Amino acid sequence: FEVVSICCKAGKSSKEIIGITDDEKIFKGTDESMCNPIFQAKTLNSEAVDFNILLGLCVGHDTLFFQYSDIPTTVLAVKDRVTGHNPLAPIYTSESYYKKIQFPDIEK
Repeated sequence: FEVVSICCKAGKSSKEIIGITDDEKIFKGTDESMCNPIFQAKTLNSEAVDFNILLGLCVGHDTLFFQYSDIPTTVLAVKDRVTGHNPLAPIYTSESYYKKIQFPDIEK
């Protein structure tokens, strides 16, 4: 099978187009972009893929992706800010960092 991927910021737009002011930005004085899940879904539609697997799309943005995708889609993992937008970090570090958080008294 062939893999076709599309990145988070593909089709990005400035947050200013939806009325986000400089005071509301994380980094004031910069241009902050937002992802475009509608563009992402339509791009994969045009690639005529058989199945979409979402990895790391934000909760809520996945809803827009589903709405505009003509292709069956499932979610492997969603993105969040706690893991720095790396949704599988807890799995990758389950035997190290996150194990220490879950069991703080565990011996090394």
